[in-house]
Amino acid sequence: MREQNLDIPALLQKANFDDPAYQLITIGRITKRRLVLDGTTVLLVKFPVGASVAEDAAPPGKPGTGMCAQPHVAFVLEGGVGVRQQDGSQQTYSAGDVMMLPPHHDVWTVGDQDCVFVEFLRGTSDVYDFWP
Repeated sequence: MREQNLDIPALLQKANFDDPAYQLITIGRITKRRLVLDGTTVLLVKFPVGASVAEDAAPPGKPGTGMCAQPHVAFVLEGGVGVRQQDGSQQTYSAGDVMMLPPHHDVWTVGDQDCVFVEFLRGTSDVYDFWP
């Protein structure tokens, strides 16, 4: 049988979004609580009603022009979001859905409830580092 190298951390690790040790990232109206474990970054993301990538994460002075250039894998806990790819394809995700978003997309809150999801990043670098 062939042995696989999965780069699995050797130690049990634990983090909690209620622990004040998380890093808070704010991008317009969008907030993210960031926790780092060995080899993985986990974000608790909140898109409040009315928030969108195009409006809240667009380049400064250019609202309505932004599309996220990063891929994302997340599990939706509450509410829902709509997603539109650069090619025009669209999908709606709601509580209980797992979403995998390729680069170049807009995301916006759907309905009258905030959307909350947990995002998983492979590695510890944060794709959001370029925002102030």
